[in-house]
Amino acid sequence: MTGGQPTPARRVRVLLVDDSAVMRSLLRMVLEPQPSIEIAATAASGAEALSTFERIHPDLILLDIEMPGMNGLEVLSSIRRSDRRVPIIMCSTLTSRGARITIEALARGATDYVTKPGAQNGIREGVETLSRELLPKIFALFPAEPRVAATAPAATPAEVRPSPSRSAHPPKIVAIGVSTGGPAALEVLLPRIPASFPLPILIVQHMPRLFTGLLAERLDGLSSLRIREAAPDAAAEPGVVDIARGDWHLELGRDMRLRLNQNPPENFCRPSVDVLFRSVAQTCGGRVLGVILTGMGSDGLAGARAIRGAGGVILAQDAATSIVWGMPGAVAHAGLADRILPLDAVAGEIVRLSSGFAPHAPRTEAAAL
Repeated sequence: MTGGQPTPARRVRVLLVDDSAVMRSLLRMVLEPQPSIEIAATAASGAEALSTFERIHPDLILLDIEMPGMNGLEVLSSIRRSDRRVPIIMCSTLTSRGARITIEALARGATDYVTKPGAQNGIREGVETLSRELLPKIFALFPAEPRVAATAPAATPAEVRPSPSRSAHPPKIVAIGVSTGGPAALEVLLPRIPASFPLPILIVQHMPRLFTGLLAERLDGLSSLRIREAAPDAAAEPGVVDIARGDWHLELGRDMRLRLNQNPPENFCRPSVDVLFRSVAQTCGGRVLGVILTGMGSDGLAGARAIRGAGGVILAQDAATSIVWGMPGAVAHAGLADRILPLDAVAGEIVRLSSGFAPHAPRTEAAAL
């Protein structure tokens, strides 16, 4: 074990790309003490990053977003044209501009991101912040046990233990939990759900403030559904997707209105999937369709248990299509998933299970404004 995290089965060779000597130094201080991680090379520009990548073929790339000349987005796009599999973690500033570029990077195929320590932070605080944010993500991407081992048995819905009780009625609401790899997964999922979808959809995506509003804005432009950042006391509406606000838990009240709070984090997360799932189970009983998508950790496990206990249904993304099969894997291994599906099949199953309601009027451009 290293820092409380599972040690990868082999040394992870990292290419570190940042034009700031200070940032490269901070990252070295975080990574070099880890026996399972090797800094294979560093690069101070986009052009140098591409030539170094072709020469050493690293296991992981830590990539600065804003660099003079060829920026991180251009480097990312270039690498993804030749290599779709190498994990790339973007290093972003916690600003509106940094958040917007990060959302774009995730859409272009970045695996994950970390936020850089602020300029006001000292070296010690900066190292502690980066260690807390970055190391768990690396260890989740390179687990001690190969991901393949869990894929075959978990991917067959027929082998999933059936729920002891099911609601006789179709769901009243869809609740989705997602983390690492989530923005790209949601870009696949949400545009496949038609404008006539008859239920509200609530989403917890693990992201900090600034990011969630921009994510909602981007997804809204790609989907026929209306997608927005959750607002206090807003009604959960059919055909409308509400994404939990960064740093705020999202709950559903018994009046079918949204509740936001800053109660302590759960599973080190705020917003937390468990908080949302528990609230929809309490409000809607067995008439809940819960969905767990790609993400590290086990947030959503206790909430999935609450939904199943109330008689609701749980879908989980499979290992093969998940960036990290942590959250859906925890639910699957606990026997709580009614179906374990590849990402491109999840939307169809959501629509099928939600049938039985009269569709509302399709979204119009006027309603979108």
